[in-house]
Amino acid sequence: MSIKLQSELKEALLERFLRYVKITTMSDPHVETLPSTPGQWDLLHLLKRELGELGIADVELDQWGHLVARVPGNLRDGEVPTIGLMAHVDTSPDMSGVDVKPQVHRDYDGNVISLKEGYILDPVSYPELLQCKGGTVITSDGTTLLGADDKAGVSEIMTALSWLLAHDEITRGDLEIVFTPDEETGRGLDRFDPSSLKASCCYTVDGGERGIIEGECFNAAVARVSCVGKVIHLGTARGKLVNAVAMASAFVSMLPRNESPEATDDRYGYYAALEISGDLDKAYVDVYLRDFETSGMERRVEALNYFAKAVEAAFPGGTVDVDVRKQYANMRDHIAADPHIMELLETAVAKSGVEPVRQIIRGGTDGSRLSEMGIPTPNIFTGGHNYHSRFEWASLEIMAEACETLIHLVSLWAEQKAKKSAV
Repeated sequence: MSIKLQSELKEALLERFLRYVKITTMSDPHVETLPSTPGQWDLLHLLKRELGELGIADVELDQWGHLVARVPGNLRDGEVPTIGLMAHVDTSPDMSGVDVKPQVHRDYDGNVISLKEGYILDPVSYPELLQCKGGTVITSDGTTLLGADDKAGVSEIMTALSWLLAHDEITRGDLEIVFTPDEETGRGLDRFDPSSLKASCCYTVDGGERGIIEGECFNAAVARVSCVGKVIHLGTARGKLVNAVAMASAFVSMLPRNESPEATDDRYGYYAALEISGDLDKAYVDVYLRDFETSGMERRVEALNYFAKAVEAAFPGGTVDVDVRKQYANMRDHIAADPHIMELLETAVAKSGVEPVRQIIRGGTDGSRLSEMGIPTPNIFTGGHNYHSRFEWASLEIMAEACETLIHLVSLWAEQKAKKSAV
């Protein structure tokens, strides 16, 4: 069934994906409103209309950009748990997502893919490309990111839902489809009411490589470091000037280089200076903190406060304040409490002809936040690679495998009714 179904899904997937990525939906971490950018509304309104065109009557888009569609099941008797499928509509502000021009490379031959301005995708650097030889690879033109994070997930959910509604012979329980804004800024669920969902569990479709499923992620926080100096004319500054820019630079230099994103992998956390701004009077540094353990996060916050005191000592008369804001927590314990959630996901992946691989996320998803709100939400692969960069690409074949995984997942949850009835 897998090859036949995936072949049936591919062109519909591709058409949706190409349409969605052309809509500019970069989020903006400097804007407090939700959604933070108007382009996200454009895609949300399009999705709301398309959900209605599928015949779904209960579709709600709230003032903060949370789009929820409630899809009745087709079981005639008994009850099965409601499950949710979730993806986010925004793309990362780390790389331009304006005027994305997707390039479709059919019958990929395994060689270098040339992009604009001399950029290339070389299988020597990105060996995962070789898994896609003979298939269809989608890239940007190299001047922007592609937007597979997470428009691949959005496309897969919409295509799977469309297929399920057209095939009533496949039993399904009630579904809740959730599309969110501003996942990339970590604020997408700040105003979300989890009581609006009936789902006993949810699945984000926001992963990457073939077969990877994830039930654990970082604990995450962002620290705003505020440096206040003392300003005087530079010509008479000796012994009087306290340069806030120099203070901020000194603070960044104290962050351990061996605990940075570029120096760590696997279960090692990090500090990452994301942005520095200001002038002689006041300067600011934004630092991401990531760790899989709560104790590790506490250690990192303590270290930042120590660095702040060290900078104050080196710049007499200046002050440094560290304000830490939690972003999301490790979803591990919430998901592990019900092993069935991951077991059914593994079965769904295997039924799609793919070997399931459990991994940890060196990052987070909206599922991290939703899990903390009481709805366990692991993550599913999408077929996207090299997220947040001009070298981002997606495999249409792996996207189809992810889409089929969703179809099997819905069916497997519906089968729980028959098992309970037999008991």
